[in-house]
Amino acid sequence: MSCIFCKIIDKEIPSDTLFEDENFVAFHDINPKAPVHILVIPKKHYQSFQDMPSDLMAKMTTFIQRLSLKLGVDKSGYRLITNIGENGGQEVPHIHFHLLGGAKLKWEHFTDADPKNMF
Repeated sequence: MSCIFCKIIDKEIPSDTLFEDENFVAFHDINPKAPVHILVIPKKHYQSFQDMPSDLMAKMTTFIQRLSLKLGVDKSGYRLITNIGENGGQEVPHIHFHLLGGAKLKWEHFTDADPKNMF
């Protein structure tokens, strides 16, 4: 059984694809958290960042840099996030990066958290 991102890669599930090459695909997140919210995934399945080969990660870096130019956020700035494993908040077991931008982004994720209650 393949994951939801593998189904998107195989065109079993439609996506709003923005940018693609032989190794990666970038598409709009269906639940955006910023004016620009794009998911970037490798076409080959890797569960998380821990499993991603470094040579492919280097290619992904170039892909994301080109994507930021295409989106027009390369100069204004953007946030690049990947979640790893259950404690890191990973919901889909296929490595993916969230590219968020298009506005001044706040970091409110932990603003109401008491560090004493976190560990």
